[in-house]
Amino acid sequence: MSATTTPTPPGAASAAGPGPLNAPRTQARWPRRVPRPGRVLLLASLAAAACYFLLPVYWLVVAATKTTEKLYGSTGLWFDRPQLLRNIGEILSYDSHIYLRWALNSLLYAGVGAALATLLAAAAGFALAKYRFRGREAAFKAVLAGVLLPHTALALPLYLLFNKIGLTNTYWAVLIPSLVSPFGVYLCRIFAESAVDDTLLEAARVDGAREGRIFFRLVLRIMSPALVTVFLFQFVGIWNNYFLPLVMLSDDRKYPITLGLTTWQTAADRVPQLIQYTVGGAFLSVIPLAVAMLVLQRYWRTGLTEGSLKG
Repeated sequence: MSATTTPTPPGAASAAGPGPLNAPRTQARWPRRVPRPGRVLLLASLAAAACYFLLPVYWLVVAATKTTEKLYGSTGLWFDRPQLLRNIGEILSYDSHIYLRWALNSLLYAGVGAALATLLAAAAGFALAKYRFRGREAAFKAVLAGVLLPHTALALPLYLLFNKIGLTNTYWAVLIPSLVSPFGVYLCRIFAESAVDDTLLEAARVDGAREGRIFFRLVLRIMSPALVTVFLFQFVGIWNNYFLPLVMLSDDRKYPITLGLTTWQTAADRVPQLIQYTVGGAFLSVIPLAVAMLVLQRYWRTGLTEGSLKG
């Protein structure tokens, strides 16, 4: 005898009860979140602020791709036959590659000045935080007073001083004032007080390490987030500095980019293409700052957070 099977009619399985494979699917219903008015207002404000700060950068990128005629004959917020590489080539080759000289000068002023200023700020901040000596608080208050002084107010006294010792119109006239960072000293002291443990210093001294070795081999590593923060602030400040080189320098071969572009803009009445060269040069000058911000951003945030933990 052969076994016969009776086909199951449609719907019989559902009538017999739902099984594990044919169980009805239920869609979970989550309560819909209604955005709060305060949150919407905050996001709208941040978006407006981002547009406010990024719109000039976008215009600069667009304008750097145009010719001198197109700067005035086309819309400023869209591209019109872009020729960025050609413009960059003309900028770099103009007047015996003077722009490259200005860029190297800016890298010298900002790079060397920021590095040495960071090292001095770290040493001063660590000393004010961990050493006990007479006049420590008075010295720190003098540093805080230096934070409040504008750089433009010090430019004329510095010029008179450097002119007296014969250092005007030299690289030292811009480098030496860049080595002082009152804000860096302030930040390094706060960070050293919270991050550098006294017991760690005592253990190093017990092992026979001298103060110089402790500072360069131990303290600088612990304070690296704050040092990167100080370096970034100082680098940007020196790179964008305009008034001090204007007062100190008279030789255009020693100009930084900021002062060199101003001379191009002034001479644009006689040489019209210098208008485009000024715009393109400003675009190129922003690139090192953007790279530095992107590379050092995480250290910058960490440094500010660590320094703010000190109560």
